[in-house]
Amino acid sequence: MASLSGLASALESYRGRDRLIRTVGYCCQLVGGVLVEQCPARSEVGTRLLALSSQLSHCRTILRLFDDLAMFMYTKQYGLGAEEDDVFVRCVSVLSNLADQLYYPCEHIAWAADAKVLHVDSAWWWSLSTALWGLSLLLGIARSLWMVLKLRKKLRSPMEAFTSQLPPSKWRAMEAQIQSEVLTVLSNLADLANAVHWLPPGVLWAGRFPPWLVGLLGTVSSLLSVYQAVRAGGRANATTP
Repeated sequence: MASLSGLASALESYRGRDRLIRTVGYCCQLVGGVLVEQCPARSEVGTRLLALSSQLSHCRTILRLFDDLAMFMYTKQYGLGAEEDDVFVRCVSVLSNLADQLYYPCEHIAWAADAKVLHVDSAWWWSLSTALWGLSLLLGIARSLWMVLKLRKKLRSPMEAFTSQLPPSKWRAMEAQIQSEVLTVLSNLADLANAVHWLPPGVLWAGRFPPWLVGLLGTVSSLLSVYQAVRAGGRANATTP
C-alpha cells in the first residue's frame, strides 16, 4: 500500500507523470522493437507497442507546450549565475539554460507544422530542437564531470582529511552528490546517443539505431531519472524534522 501511495503521490505532479509516461513509452518501444525484429509470430503485438510508444511520445510533446513560462522563470532566476563560485559551472549552466529556453519554441513550431497549424518545414524545426537538446545534454555532461572531479579532489585533499573543517554528514553529502552526478552523466549519455540518432542523416550515427536500441537507451535514461528522483525524495524526507 505504501508503494501505491507513493506512486499516486508522484502522479499528482507534472514531473512525476512525465517520468512515468517517458519510462512506459521507452519500455514499449524496447519490447515492441524486439518483438518486431526477433519474434515474427509476435510482430503484431510489437507493432502495437511501437504505436503506443509513439502516442505517449506525442503526449509528452503536447504537454511541453506549456513549459516555456516555467523554463523562463528558472532561467531568469538563475540569471548569469552570480551565486555560483565556480566560473566554469556558471558558464556551462548559463549556456545550458539558453539551449533549453530555445528548445521549447522550436519544438512547438515543429509540432504546429506537423499539426498543419503552421505552414513551415517541420523537419527543419525538429532537427533544430533536437540539436538544442543535444547541446544541452553535452553541457550537462560537462558540468557533471567537472563537479565529480572537483568533489573527488576535495575528498582526497590532505587538508580536508586531517582537519575538522568538514563534519561526517558533510562528507556523506559530498559522496552522495558524486554518485548523483555520475548517474546524471550516464543518463545524459544515453539521451545524447538518441539525440544524435534523431538528427538528419549524415551526422555521426544519425538514423542508424533500430527501434529496440532507441527504446533501450531511453529506458535506461528514464529509470536512472526515476531512481534519482526517488532517492532525492528519500533524502528530503530523512532531513525533515
